[in-house]
Amino acid sequence: MKNIAVLTATRAEYGLLAPVIKKLKLNKNFNTKILVTGMHLSPEFGLTYKEIEQDGINIDKKVEILLSSDTPASITKTMGLALINFADYFSDNKIDALLVLGDRYETFAVCCAAINERIPIFHLYGGEATFAILDETYRHCITKMSFLHFTSTEPYRNRVIQLGESPERVFNVGAVGVENALNMKLLDKKVLEQELNFSLDKDYAIVTFHPVTLEIQTSQQQTIELINALKFFKNMKFIITKANADAEGRIINELFKKFVAGNDNCILIDSLGSLKYLSAMKYASMVIGNSSSGIIETPSFKIPTINIGERQKGRIKAKSIIDCQPNSQDIISAIQKAKEMNSSGLLNEMLNPYGDGNSSSKIVDVISEFLLKENIDLKKSFYDLKGVE
Repeated sequence: MKNIAVLTATRAEYGLLAPVIKKLKLNKNFNTKILVTGMHLSPEFGLTYKEIEQDGINIDKKVEILLSSDTPASITKTMGLALINFADYFSDNKIDALLVLGDRYETFAVCCAAINERIPIFHLYGGEATFAILDETYRHCITKMSFLHFTSTEPYRNRVIQLGESPERVFNVGAVGVENALNMKLLDKKVLEQELNFSLDKDYAIVTFHPVTLEIQTSQQQTIELINALKFFKNMKFIITKANADAEGRIINELFKKFVAGNDNCILIDSLGSLKYLSAMKYASMVIGNSSSGIIETPSFKIPTINIGERQKGRIKAKSIIDCQPNSQDIISAIQKAKEMNSSGLLNEMLNPYGDGNSSSKIVDVISEFLLKENIDLKKSFYDLKGVE
């Protein structure tokens, strides 16, 4: 039996990993260990490790790394704690493979510890591009440390190959977020209202806004611009979810906290979790902000996404995505365009470019093929594209 560890550090990351974790646990050839760290263990971000336990998934190890600060120096120190604490875990436990998703700094640090212990890394969602955030750098570094690669589109698969990874180890499986959107049994609207303690009797939007980490000190002004735009739509309601633990994330959360305190048409939630988040998306008229979920999951619900600023610049986008600048007038215009788009019915036949909703089975099948047939040789050669000498 092979020991495969699955790392999760954030609420959104776990929501995407959950279908894969459940299928791995059903496979009797694997002993699947869930490693929980980062924002999951922070009261400030809702202690979201409890959502994992509520799903009936046993957590093998909780690893504290997150400092109560979001300055660049504190993030670097958090990465240092991740290196130290996961070095101990990997040294003390026999792990045959580590499965990770995404591009966050915590994940990068854990992968550094894993590769030093000669643990093969299986990476979900390399090859993507987000030019305005540090995640771009972390993502490509994790790709080069990883042995197996699972991408969400064919162009992203090609980009991983362009980074020198053998095509035999790179698989386009689609996005698990689409699988959740298409297959999860979502809450009835009345039940959702009870869960949120918030009436959804008007058109409403989900709002999620994160820092643009390669910009310096822009979060405060951009959030103020977004809030001013939301104030313009007094006949709409807004479900706002907190920003993540990136630099300046707490600035965003404090501004939203003050906004919600003075307006009864909106609520601020630490973490919705996958079920409530996707259920809220099902009945929403649009999604507003700069989260990747607005690019990947939202098109499956045939509603528009207002994508603010440059945080998601570089991603493949469905025709439901409305890009706008982080100023109030541009955001207002984009919301009005989204309303027109909804009334026109233009999105009813739209296809989501991120897959067919069967990603987790494809991922587990590939892992089984590679991990069970033989010991993995980490001595990778660099795959050169034709014409490159």
